[in-house]
Amino acid sequence: MKKKDYNDLFVPTYKRTDAPFISGKGSYLFDSDNKKYLDFGSGIAVNALGHAHPVLKKTIKEQGELLLHSSNLYFNKPQIDLAEKLIKNSFAQKVFFCNSGTEANEAAIKFARKKAISISEDKYHVLSFYDGFHGRTYGALSATAQEKFHQGFLPILDGFHYVKLNDIEATEQILKKYSFAAVFIEPLQGEGGINSTDTSFLKFLRNYTAENSIALVFDEIQCGMGRTGTLWNYQQHKVIPDMMTLAKPLGGGLPLGAVLCKKEFSDSITPGDHGTTFGGNPVSCALGSRLLSIIKEKAFLKEVRQKGNYLKKKLSALQSLYPVIESIRGSGLLLGVRFTQDPQPLIPLCKENGLILIKANHNTIRFIPPLTVKLNEIDKAVSIFTKSLKHLYS
Repeated sequence: MKKKDYNDLFVPTYKRTDAPFISGKGSYLFDSDNKKYLDFGSGIAVNALGHAHPVLKKTIKEQGELLLHSSNLYFNKPQIDLAEKLIKNSFAQKVFFCNSGTEANEAAIKFARKKAISISEDKYHVLSFYDGFHGRTYGALSATAQEKFHQGFLPILDGFHYVKLNDIEATEQILKKYSFAAVFIEPLQGEGGINSTDTSFLKFLRNYTAENSIALVFDEIQCGMGRTGTLWNYQQHKVIPDMMTLAKPLGGGLPLGAVLCKKEFSDSITPGDHGTTFGGNPVSCALGSRLLSIIKEKAFLKEVRQKGNYLKKKLSALQSLYPVIESIRGSGLLLGVRFTQDPQPLIPLCKENGLILIKANHNTIRFIPPLTVKLNEIDKAVSIFTKSLKHLYS
């Protein structure tokens, strides 16, 4: 089949071009034309340990020979092992496994509403913040405060409200106007443009929600699992949520999402209230368990912070050379370069030059390399990025 015909096979939910990828190794991807790419997208923050990591390859082989699926009518050992590790290394007392980030947020909405409805029939409203992204299924979509994702799919679900990130006064006003079941927030917004949440704002939310029996849900699907230099981003703010949603790197490259929650929220759920056929798949959980064992180590996280600072310094140096760069944003290895105009032409040009990057909202390009990226690979990525900048903006 000719390359130009590939899109004829698929519903056009993505705009894809060029030869298909066939393999990966470390921080690199290789396509069917045998072209090599430095991967600073990591499968949209999924491949935390890069491609073909030896520990993950071994885990797939070992677990694949034992058990691929048994359903959630029964326990499986990898699921138990990962749940125990997640609880031990977080605030959580209970875990729910699913397949993706959007499913994790759907579950968290239901868990919050189930608890809240026992207090009052009117206590079902959900607050989230502009430029946040929580998924594409209807509950998660309704919590995503970006109109571009709603277009063509209205009406969204009832009871969802939005306010500006970090605006305490406006947030308090809307919280007093309705009876809320939950507040959803990304401590560091990813798709929305690498937007940081103020610690003071998170502390305000924590205090207000605790006083008013509202679930505080942190969406760490993109910013969690070591991505910002601590195992969980909430640790940098010293603010503990009631629930946290995870996915992306959690399954080591296979589909896996999770809700981590305090017992008071799981106590409202009974068998039949929610479920999933594939969530907590044995292979995905075995990968997640090995991945977590590697990422949680202090030395590993210290390296992420060091490499993140190194990359951020190099990107910041480009600001004075190219006025089209407005700011460098983010922390750890979740960084964004924000432009004064749409930088979309840079994405295919960088790819043509051998570097994969991902665009975000507000004219921002995300740099999301594997957490195992090497300093010389960072140097190479910045060199390609600079070459592409020079071609377009000099």
